[in-house]
Amino acid sequence: MDKARFDSVAEKYLDSVYRAAVNYCKNTDDAADAVQNAFFKLMTTNTVFEDDEHIHRWLIRVAVNECKGFWRSFWHRNVISLDALHEENENDPVFCQQDNHETVSAAKIWDAVTALPSKYSIVLHLHYHEGYTVEEIAEILGLTPSNVLVRLHRGREKLKTEFEKGDFYE
Repeated sequence: MDKARFDSVAEKYLDSVYRAAVNYCKNTDDAADAVQNAFFKLMTTNTVFEDDEHIHRWLIRVAVNECKGFWRSFWHRNVISLDALHEENENDPVFCQQDNHETVSAAKIWDAVTALPSKYSIVLHLHYHEGYTVEEIAEILGLTPSNVLVRLHRGREKLKTEFEKGDFYE
């Protein structure tokens, strides 16, 4: 891949791949490393891509695989992340409002999604934030469409349970 094409792809997909990696890694530093590795692999791969969307899916898949590698590493299993110790800003903008006029901030919803096990949070992120269909998510993650549907359903149920507890309302 030539430099101009690489720069164009990086500019177009960097944010999207980074958000998917953060969603999976649950740590911004690990996600940045995963994205950097994914784009390095893009620069050095001999893969022939059909179109830009194929590149985008490939990058997300490689970044997710890199995140999985971080999670399996000895270092990661034995270190507490600074992100886990960081307190969230309570003054963030209101994301949605319930019928009883209680509000939920965007950061609290993000925290709830990222607190889910990775197998649920990544499919929720790809479906709702990135706009991928179930079939596309299945292809990206190497799952069956029915497995993606199950993970979407279980992820939504887990979020519903958390929000019914009422801890997210201000």
